[in-house]
Amino acid sequence: MANCLTLKKSNCTNCYKCIRYCPVKSIRFSGNQAYIIGNECILCGQCFVVCPQNAKEVSSELEKVKVFIQSGVPVVVSLAPSFVANYDGAGINAMRTAIKKLGFYDVEETAQGATVVKNEYDRMLREDDRDVLISSCCHSVNLLIQKHYPQALEFLADVVSPMQAHCQDIKNRIPQVKTVFIGPCVAKKDEAEHYEGIVDAVLTFEELTNWLKDENIEIIREEEKQDTGKARLFPTTGGILKTMAQNAEGYTYMAIDGVENCKQALRDIIDGKVHKCFIEMSACVGSCVGGPVMEKYHHSSLKDTIAVNNFAGKKDFEVAQPKPDAMKKNFEYIEQRTLKPSEMEIMSILRQMGKFKPSQELNCGSCGYNTCREKAIAIFQGKAEISMCLPYLKDKAESFSDNIVKNSPNGLIVLNDKLEVQQINEAAMKIINIRNARDILGDQVIRVLDPAPFMKVLTTGQQIRNERVYLAEYKRYVDQTIVMDRDSNLIIAIMIDITDEELQRKRKETISRQTVEIADQVVDKQMRIVQEIAYLLGETAAETKIALSKLKESISNE
Repeated sequence: MANCLTLKKSNCTNCYKCIRYCPVKSIRFSGNQAYIIGNECILCGQCFVVCPQNAKEVSSELEKVKVFIQSGVPVVVSLAPSFVANYDGAGINAMRTAIKKLGFYDVEETAQGATVVKNEYDRMLREDDRDVLISSCCHSVNLLIQKHYPQALEFLADVVSPMQAHCQDIKNRIPQVKTVFIGPCVAKKDEAEHYEGIVDAVLTFEELTNWLKDENIEIIREEEKQDTGKARLFPTTGGILKTMAQNAEGYTYMAIDGVENCKQALRDIIDGKVHKCFIEMSACVGSCVGGPVMEKYHHSSLKDTIAVNNFAGKKDFEVAQPKPDAMKKNFEYIEQRTLKPSEMEIMSILRQMGKFKPSQELNCGSCGYNTCREKAIAIFQGKAEISMCLPYLKDKAESFSDNIVKNSPNGLIVLNDKLEVQQINEAAMKIINIRNARDILGDQVIRVLDPAPFMKVLTTGQQIRNERVYLAEYKRYVDQTIVMDRDSNLIIAIMIDITDEELQRKRKETISRQTVEIADQVVDKQMRIVQEIAYLLGETAAETKIALSKLKESISNE
């Protein structure tokens, strides 16, 4: 099962889009990666269609088919009737000519097998004692019933699909033949693998298109019209009903497409609200022409339905109708292994998600689940993680950031590109003398601060780092950093209050200046004293010199 759809981990971006669109929630998330749960998947292909990163891919049997051709055995294509919608303007002859150039022995229409199947449906309604009969052409619907609505298995027509009926007929006619079904469906790959010996390989239209392109083979469009081929209507909504006689007495005939509609119908059938009814069920909206591999982007429901209707004939193909026993198909219950949590366990998980009362269960669906309770059950079953809840992550992130902002000793102010205050913390309010954030939130920053540096950052994109600013109105000094977050288009200002530090610095400068002045005064005074002493010493020395000279002169004269 898991081999039909695979995941490219490197492409998965944890967007949860696949789980939102998965009708049976058969996708598990672990380590920020999506994983398909094979035991629950119905292979509707919705995850493949909606994945924005192309992380889901359909497994290919192209090399297997090429080996068949190279082996020399006849390889015959059973071509799904929806081909006329996928290949605009191409009839069966044009498709046969192009495909045979790839080495195939022949190309036939699956609609031949559809004719056999609708004949059996008519017989069952006429001859068998069936209350409600559900068509078994769509393998995804079959899997939906087998895995998720086993109580409805008794109502599922135990008949082979058109693909199987046609390929079995080919094998009966051509010895040693290998059969290859080509169509728009992912589920057919699983059907062929599970019911061995009938269909040897399955390719999608996309694989065929790429193969033809690689071999430079062009499909030559030409107008084709045939009277036979009424069963070519099968791939459209109500197409099976249009081919049937619809003459079983007392029966109502209806067509239902889309998994959600099928699920609702199955619930009504199980509850006994529906009786004496033949129901054509298709998993894809629009039936097979809305298949997941109509080259993914080719799908146009209205145009495709018109193309199929125009190509279909008015009469049935001439086919050899097998005996009813030869068309029997067994549908077994495929058991689910998921555990069901108790109410207490669900409530415990809800509390971990921050859901303490029903009003907190937003059921927003961002995680991919319809309700918070569904998500809690998925967490219990190991299919989901608590972190997948967007409101939970938002509240957690806001709580975390609010704690940082609230408890930061630095003032924080956040402005938008109109210079309007979006957020302010208590430290900033203290700096600019605001008691309540509501007094400034949403107002222009000019009310409380000089807008010039904010405007400079906004217009030039240049950041201001650790600029010392004196806020004269508030008599505070701050170290101011202003940066622009271009992604969110917000301006963030961080202000560190350095008033005490600055005042302390100024006091130290004053003391230092006063100390220097006093030292200068002391030095000046000391220098004056020295000069006075020197003067006095100089005067005394001169008088002594004169006295001694006179004494010397007197002695010499004597």
